[in-house]
Amino acid sequence: IPDSVTSIGDYAFFDCINLASITIPDSVTSIGDYAFSSCTSLTSITVDAGNLNYSSVDGVLFNKPQTSLIKYPVGKLDISYTIPDSVTSIGVSAFSNCSNLTSVTIPDSVTSIGTRVFDSCTSLTSITVDAGNSNYSSVDGLLFNKLQTLLIRYPAGILDDFYTIPDSVTSIGEDAFDSCFSLTSVTIPDSVTSIGGAAFYNCTNLTSFTIPDCVTSIGGYAFYGCINLTSVTIGNSVTSIGKQAFRNCSTLTSVTIP
Repeated sequence: IPDSVTSIGDYAFFDCINLASITIPDSVTSIGDYAFSSCTSLTSITVDAGNLNYSSVDGVLFNKPQTSLIKYPVGKLDISYTIPDSVTSIGVSAFSNCSNLTSVTIPDSVTSIGTRVFDSCTSLTSITVDAGNSNYSSVDGLLFNKLQTLLIRYPAGILDDFYTIPDSVTSIGEDAFDSCFSLTSVTIPDSVTSIGGAAFYNCTNLTSFTIPDCVTSIGGYAFYGCINLTSVTIGNSVTSIGKQAFRNCSTLTSVTIP
């Protein structure tokens, strides 16, 4: 990137599938969301040591004090990654499309995790959170908040064909089951009251789905791209369904609303 550049815009290099490396000069003071997303060959992001706002370690992009992990390059071939103890926040889409990763370890220092962090990580089978973390936890490789009332992420690489959500969960987070191709069924307990946006996005092998009476809201794009979904039964407590919740459900022939 030329030394004249001070800002890299949102989606600036999005889907640049041939890029293998990017060098950011010391002049850059801001980097937009999704700037390096879907760069499937990208193995290294290098930041000039004189940059006052950003830094890089082993090709991974951080803010200068390395408290925020901004982007893990999609094309890195490592199968596991342990987030450094300096990190307190994981940025939006930080690991999205990292199809080589099978496991990620989150330290006790992390206090915030952005949206779409693990989207389309199709080989990811385990997210492990340090037991001392006060904000997040993990059970059987799944990511939850500390109290396990919010299911944040079911790793897309798990090969089980069904999953029963624990009774402790009251909310299914945004993108929680995104691109979980192996799942054919998910059981929601009576404790759940909300299903986040794009929660089951691109779950292409789901065939039918029952949303229990306890659920009051279904986010936008919740079942987008569930191409084998044939029937959905919606409980009588649902008061809102987000836009295009069932878009591209090409085989959906029955939606039952009491």
